[in-house]
Amino acid sequence: MCAGSLVAVDWGSSSLRGARLAADGQVLEERSFARGILRVAEGEFSAVFESCFGDWMQGAGALCLMSGMVGSKQGWTEAPYCACPSGFEEVAARLAWVVPGRIAIVPGLVCEHEGIPDVMRGEETQTFGALKLLGMQDALLVHPGTHSKWVQVRAGCIQSFATFMTGEFFALLRQHSILSRTLPASDGDFDSDAFAQGVMLALRGKSLLHTAFGTRTLSLFDRLSAAALPSYLSGLVIGEELRAQTLPSDAKLVVVGSETLTQRYQDALALQGIPAQCIGSQATWAGLWAIAQTIAPGSLSTA
Repeated sequence: MCAGSLVAVDWGSSSLRGARLAADGQVLEERSFARGILRVAEGEFSAVFESCFGDWMQGAGALCLMSGMVGSKQGWTEAPYCACPSGFEEVAARLAWVVPGRIAIVPGLVCEHEGIPDVMRGEETQTFGALKLLGMQDALLVHPGTHSKWVQVRAGCIQSFATFMTGEFFALLRQHSILSRTLPASDGDFDSDAFAQGVMLALRGKSLLHTAFGTRTLSLFDRLSAAALPSYLSGLVIGEELRAQTLPSDAKLVVVGSETLTQRYQDALALQGIPAQCIGSQATWAGLWAIAQTIAPGSLSTA
């Protein structure tokens, strides 16, 4: 890659984040917009990109790498999936160029569980970035969010991953179930005790289909305050996700994501006696920067 700065973009379904990186990978500036791909009409991706990051692309030889849902069928252009197992080299070699030599999208990954495909876009870049930052080659990484991903890495290669619709189920229960009539309008302050209570019940319970209803009955019988209910429900759904995992005692867990979510997962894992490291948005920037280093300078546009 040329010695100029890199424009690194994480373009998801609901949000658009970008960072301008120096030649050594250091973050010079960050920006965030509520312009996820679901808020961009077909044919308008170029215009939205220009309005958000056009000034960063003014320099000669400027390069932008993007990861996330921008490479889906609903995004700017579809970036084909790489099949697992895939390592950093395989992903870096299959960039989908939107503007040749200037703007490219990192491909997502696909794996199968009992004949059913599972996919991810963006977490592969975060995974490789986190491993680079932490100096690790073997790890189990957790990417909490609307659709949480559990990623198994061995010898620097993503062997497989599994998706859990944890965040989406929380939102559905929170906003569109009978529980919404009991829960307060806003989540309010986080209640760590109520959260832990929810996690522990989920870990020893039989099913979220059963335990979720208790969110209502605990309120009906004044055994949990209304203000604590969102934290309790959060603990239930995250605990249900953890209950589905087989975690060896010596597992090296890394939780990648926003500070709020990574802290909750770290706390929930600690209730099982399992330590975990947390890392934030820098994992995305580190992953995109590392991929940029694999691009031959001669293939970049100097316009």
